[in-house]
Formats: sequence, structure tokens, C-alpha cells
Amino acid sequence: MQTSAAGNKCSSAQARGFTLLELLVVVALIAIATAGVSFSLRDSAESALERDADRLAALLETGRAKARANGMAVVWRAQAQGFVFEGLPPPGLPQNWLTATTRVAPGTAMTLGPEPLIEPQALALSNGQSPGKTLWVVTDGLKPFKVQRSPEPGAP
Repeated sequence: MQTSAAGNKCSSAQARGFTLLELLVVVALIAIATAGVSFSLRDSAESALERDADRLAALLETGRAKARANGMAVVWRAQAQGFVFEGLPPPGLPQNWLTATTRVAPGTAMTLGPEPLIEPQALALSNGQSPGKTLWVVTDGLKPFKVQRSPEPGAP
């Protein structure tokens, strides 16, 4: 007669591990959970557009400050594959989008200085992958550039 370890009332026939089917179910659940998390963390076109808009607002403010500091006229101008700050000495500021699908109306230009007070300006950014989504980089001429969902300088 087989005996079990002290305190263990199970026989060796009853003390089995997990079955292969139970292990496969657990592995499948982990795989499904991992896939769900990875899809929720994917970078969407909307967040890419927001990053480009925030970066452009910061670059426009930097260009405006450099124009005032140097006493030079600086103009931001959209190009086919990016943008350029005309009037800044080398090395200047970045001239490309973070995302290749970010779009601005061709020929758009914004005057950044050298005067401390500039005219109110608004610039529409869109994404080629989601054309219905538009963000605006705006200033009332006195306050810094900021990102908004509507073109009016005072609107949220």
C-alpha cells in the first residue's frame, strides 16, 4: 500500500498537476489580454496631430522671441514637406513635421516679428490619415501661440 507524506491526505493518483487543456486556456487568456493592451497603446493619428500642433506652437513662440531679440523680421512659411523660418540666422529652427502625414494649407505664412505686438493669426493643421480632424495654432497677437480646436483666438 502506498503512503503519502505526513499531513497529506491525498493519494498519489489524486495529486496531479494542471492538465494541458488548463494550461492552454491560461496562455490564450494572457495572449488576448496582451493584444488588447497593445492595441490600446497604439499611436493614433489624432495624438500625432496634437504632438505636431504643440511642437509648432512652441517653435512659433521661439521664432517670435528670436525675432524680437535680434530685431529681425521672421516669417514662418509652409512648404511641400514641412516648413521654414525665413529671416533667422543659421542654424535656425527645425523645418519638418514629426509625422509625415501632417498637413497645412499650401502657401500659408505667419509673420512673427520683430515687433512685440503682432497681428492675430491662426493656422489650421490636419492629418492626411484622418482628414476630418483639424487643430488650430492661434495667437491674439499679444499672448503666446496655443493649440485650439476652433480658429477663433479666444475660443477653447
